[in-house]
Amino acid sequence: MLNWVNRFSIFCFLDNLEYNFSPPAFECMLAADCKKRIEVGAVGAFGELKNFYHNEKGEWLFGHLGFGLNNVSAETGAVAIDGIGFSDLHFFIPGIVLQLYRTEVIIYCAQDASAVYEEILTYPDGITPTRPEGVTVNQRISKDEYIDIIKKLQKHILRGDCYEINFCQEFFAEGINIEPLALYNKLIAVSPNPFSAYYKVGDKYCICASPERYLKKRGNRISSEPIKGTSKRDLSNAVNDEASKQYLLQSEKERSENVMVVDLVRNDLSRVCVPGTVEVEELFGLYSFPQVHQMISTVSGEMKAGLDWVDCIEATFPMGSMTGAPKKRVLELIAQFEKTKRGLFSGAVGYADPSGDFDFNVVIRTMLYNKSAGYLSFQTGSGITFYSEAEEEYNECLLKAEAMLGILNLR
Repeated sequence: MLNWVNRFSIFCFLDNLEYNFSPPAFECMLAADCKKRIEVGAVGAFGELKNFYHNEKGEWLFGHLGFGLNNVSAETGAVAIDGIGFSDLHFFIPGIVLQLYRTEVIIYCAQDASAVYEEILTYPDGITPTRPEGVTVNQRISKDEYIDIIKKLQKHILRGDCYEINFCQEFFAEGINIEPLALYNKLIAVSPNPFSAYYKVGDKYCICASPERYLKKRGNRISSEPIKGTSKRDLSNAVNDEASKQYLLQSEKERSENVMVVDLVRNDLSRVCVPGTVEVEELFGLYSFPQVHQMISTVSGEMKAGLDWVDCIEATFPMGSMTGAPKKRVLELIAQFEKTKRGLFSGAVGYADPSGDFDFNVVIRTMLYNKSAGYLSFQTGSGITFYSEAEEEYNECLLKAEAMLGILNLR
């Protein structure tokens, strides 16, 4: 199926990789064959998306929300590097949508669905592995510079400018030629996560193995599942692995970060939810993935009548787990101190269905690739508080980069 869809210039594949977390992760879905699309910059983006959605009501929409939609960089005049070039917002109406289940495939299309299915069957059912050659990955920020920036951010925290800030750094490679589908296949084999995505817009690819949901709506209920708290797994030693899990559960620093982002999400959801309905369904949930244990909380509420999914996104984006608190000041500090434009990283990829229900991930654990430029980029970050140890935060960034460095044969 992915071999078949690879020929389209725009497509979006979303895969929960059979995780059975509750509430459920993404469905396994594939959208291809663009009928119509919207691609805009940050200024006025949500208004344009809302008009597009209402003019095309009853259609599936797949696409992305870039971190730049917050527009703070433009307001502050900050200049950062962007080697990938994803737009701030892009959604498309697919001609073909496939929903995949264990024993059946549902195909939505205007043409003969059986013909689409038969065409897919003519493509190879395996993905040919390729070995990236001559890839050198650089870090945009040196370790010493990273530690210096963390200390400066902690001075802002001490002054009361913010309580917690998600600070990110870029790993990048230039002048390379890789096969994105093979890279995606390797990434999800090494790091299978419930909000994975393989997404293409022209010459730009998003190769994503995200463990985090940004926002979901089913009926009149919306929910968010922010992640704050990470510890390394040791699959070779069950005692050490359990100790790592317990550290995460008992760490005051990790718990305080999680509480801060939960409070931020509660505040965001209260803008679009019926008063009194926003609740924390789960606090400090511990979930284990192949490389790491993660602390995940779930916040939900009942959406106010008369609002649509675009209103929900506009009120809550960008997500609290990738910003900090208070959000506006933190966005200014991110624009001031980060050296790379986040672009699609720490944005969201997902879909809205014809009924207006939607589901979006958080674009983390992700490689972004501009094929024309031969530029590959991935970013990692962590939540910085006054009590953070800069070297430990730096090592957390390296831990989150391990899977991606590994599939490039650099670990």
